[in-house]
Amino acid sequence: MKDNEFNPDIYTLSDENGEEKTFELWDTLEDGGNVYYAMVPVYDDPKDSISGDAELVVLKLEDPNDEETLITIEDDEEYERIGNIFLERLEKFFDGEDDDEDFDGDDYDGEES
Repeated sequence: MKDNEFNPDIYTLSDENGEEKTFELWDTLEDGGNVYYAMVPVYDDPKDSISGDAELVVLKLEDPNDEETLITIEDDEEYERIGNIFLERLEKFFDGEDDDEDFDGDDYDGEES
């Protein structure tokens, strides 16, 4: 593989209605014994990525040692706290202030769902 190639981690997830959507993993975070994923939607048409809302989806990994499942965070306080951590990390990354923090989705070494 060439050094300048980028292969994002892509996940196809099903919502509660069985509808499948595709996401790119942007970052992971371990906090309080839980693992969280920050993802953005992947669009079939690249123009939709530019014109669409900047949507960051934050999910929680359930049962990391058994069958891995990404779930929505039901607790509003937990969701807001974790979401804010991801937003701060994104802001630092895009401002060039990442200070040796990796922002490549490789913080968690588990398998993909």
